[in-house]
Amino acid sequence: MPVPNSVKTALSLIETDKSKVLGLTVGKHADVQPGQFIPKADATAAPELSFASLSPDKTYVILSVDLDAPFPSFSVLGPALHWIQPGLKAVPLGGAAGGFGLETGDEPFVANYAPPGAPSISAPHRYVFLLYEQPAGFDGSKLAPPGGKEMGIGPRIRFDVDKWVKESNLGPPVAVNYFNSK
Repeated sequence: MPVPNSVKTALSLIETDKSKVLGLTVGKHADVQPGQFIPKADATAAPELSFASLSPDKTYVILSVDLDAPFPSFSVLGPALHWIQPGLKAVPLGGAAGGFGLETGDEPFVANYAPPGAPSISAPHRYVFLLYEQPAGFDGSKLAPPGGKEMGIGPRIRFDVDKWVKESNLGPPVAVNYFNSK
C-alpha cells in the first residue's frame, strides 16, 4: 500500500523545517533523529515525547504507524497501526533547553502501543510518529477498545491514516519524527 498522503506531507515537512521534529526518547536512545536506527529490543515501551512549541492549554494526540509491513519492498499489509493515544498534555521540561514533554492524562488509548516487530529477514522498517492537536469534542473513549482491552492485530493492518485523520477532524501534524528498526 502506498504511503498515506498525510504521512508524506508530514515527512516532507521535517525535511525542510527541523523545528517540526518531534522529540523522541526510545529506551536508552534520547533525542532520536529522523531516520535513526533503533534496535527493536530497545523500543519495547512507548517512547517519551517532547516538543518545543506546545501549549499547556491544549491537548494532543499521537498516532504511530509502520509504513513497511511486512517488508519494505512488499508492504501490502502497511501501514500497520502501532499507537494512538489521545489526551496528551504539555508539561514544561526543566533545564536550559526548555520545551515541553507530553504526558498521558486519563483518556484511554485508542490503540495501545505495539513495539516494532519487523521480521528478522526484513530490511529495517520506518516507524512514524505524528503529533496532532486534539480537536474540541474529540472523544477517544468512543474509539477505544471496550474495557481497556488491547487492540488486536486485525484492525492494525492496512490502517487508513488519511481516513482516520479526516474522520477525527485532526488538522495538520504539529510535529513528526520517525526511526528505523528491525
